[in-house]
Amino acid sequence: MKKNNKDLAFFYTIAAIFALIIIAILIYPLIVMIKLSFTDHSTGAFTLNNYARIFSERQYISGFKNSILLSIYSSILGLLITIIATFIIYFKFPKLKNWFLSLANLTANYVGVPLAFGLIILLGNAGILRILDQQLGWGLWDSFSVYSLKGLMIAFIYFQIPLGITLLMPIYDVIDKNWKEAAAVLGASNRQFWKRIGIPILMPSFINILVLMFVNAIGTYDTAIALTGASVNMISINIANTISGDIFALPEVGSALSVVLGIILIINMIIGNRITKRARRLA
Repeated sequence: MKKNNKDLAFFYTIAAIFALIIIAILIYPLIVMIKLSFTDHSTGAFTLNNYARIFSERQYISGFKNSILLSIYSSILGLLITIIATFIIYFKFPKLKNWFLSLANLTANYVGVPLAFGLIILLGNAGILRILDQQLGWGLWDSFSVYSLKGLMIAFIYFQIPLGITLLMPIYDVIDKNWKEAAAVLGASNRQFWKRIGIPILMPSFINILVLMFVNAIGTYDTAIALTGASVNMISINIANTISGDIFALPEVGSALSVVLGIILIINMIIGNRITKRARRLA
């Protein structure tokens, strides 16, 4: 009994410490941020002007638009590339599956400033590919700028692919080989199997990964600021500017932006969850 009591006391102690850490790192800052978003910068009184400001000023509206569209496009394109890549790896090169997973885990860490620096070396104004293009006289990169939304799109798709491979590769294990054999016996072609059985079964997983990719992209700050500076308007950059502005800080507006960003993420997860449930019922 004494040993069990000691074990319970140890468990409760660890649980209490963990709860305090969660409160200190997540819950308390969240409460302060929400409260600050409804606070007037001058008087400290309750106000809705911070939210009215971010939904009326063009800078913040453009930031939300750019971030959402960039996240959607990069997630969809990243998922499509990931599906093709993982399908080929899993079914055509099964012995190299673990090697590709290790490579994906390795490249997933190549983000932020290193990724921006690598893209600048390749596609910058004096980048390797741009100089090579000029020497060959092709003119393929004349109208392209890596310091723009197009450059960010390439960067975002790049770091979406390793994440997608890591998450999607194990999902193909749910496809039983006996199902393909049974479908073939019944006269179904390989294309019909994937259309009627394989894709419907995997679709909920595809949707979940798409949701995670969107979340991964919309809050990205380091890659965007390192590659484009302040030349591209994004919500994450706007939040950073309100906290450490060149003239004066506006933490109340930054808190309102963060709350709206959190609501967007919650809506994204709710929609993804509903679509996933419906896809599972159809499957």
